[in-house]
Amino acid sequence: MNALAMLLSLSMQNPESLAVRFASMTAVTGYEQAMADSLLALLPGSTRDRAGNVTLTLGRGAPKRLLTCPLDETGYVVGNVMDDGYLTLRRVGGVPRGYPLFDQQLEGHRVTLYGRRGPVPGVVAVRSTHLSRGRPAATEPPFTVDNAYVDVGASSRDEVLALGLALLTPVSLAKRPHRYGDRLLAAPAAGRRAACAALAAAVLSKPPRVRGTVVVAFTVQSLYAANAGLNSVKALQGPFGDTREVTIPVKLEATAVETVALRDVEALVADLARWIGGGQ
Repeated sequence: MNALAMLLSLSMQNPESLAVRFASMTAVTGYEQAMADSLLALLPGSTRDRAGNVTLTLGRGAPKRLLTCPLDETGYVVGNVMDDGYLTLRRVGGVPRGYPLFDQQLEGHRVTLYGRRGPVPGVVAVRSTHLSRGRPAATEPPFTVDNAYVDVGASSRDEVLALGLALLTPVSLAKRPHRYGDRLLAAPAAGRRAACAALAAAVLSKPPRVRGTVVVAFTVQSLYAANAGLNSVKALQGPFGDTREVTIPVKLEATAVETVALRDVEALVADLARWIGGGQ
């Protein structure tokens, strides 16, 4: 690797760049494989366990501790492919607590469908304001996932299938991370992505000392079956004397513009490095 390529590689691994990079990724719960592949390439020595978690072991001996970050996010899958080329959706992962209008974010917005032939852009249709005569009445129920019809530019079922799309293809809001204000970052699931970016950055910074053994785990299916991925790590590599889930403060939680402060990401990296070394 020449000097310029090395400098570029290092710049992409700083906490801020990693947070933006991770925020552009999608890991619909149960469909985290692509993001896991990226982590395996990013973190030397990491492995994927039989549940799909990406894990890395630092140090040796006692005490044995666990440092974990969930990868997955609430998203959607294709529920039906209609004869006229539209697709309907079903949610996976449940509505985030305290946000009953979560599905309303889909209405009229761009989405990405992750098919067998790669990502396919789409848009969720809205009703014609001309035919519906303006805004909905106050008594009309709000938009739900059952109202979502996705247009991928196809006019028949065969054209949809030719794009590599089928039942259970994962779908998410199009990821377009946006930096604004005083080093703020907005994106769907920005909090989880930024926390995992901080954990990856802490590992890549190669902390000078590790107290005992620290298992670093980027877990899958945290939104299914009582945190299935984390329970798998504990069963396969435990018991652990101490467990810490990496989190970061967020604003506008569970919205398309969930926001984190990039200075908090940097502070978290330093805190995680201390924790790995045995500090509190």
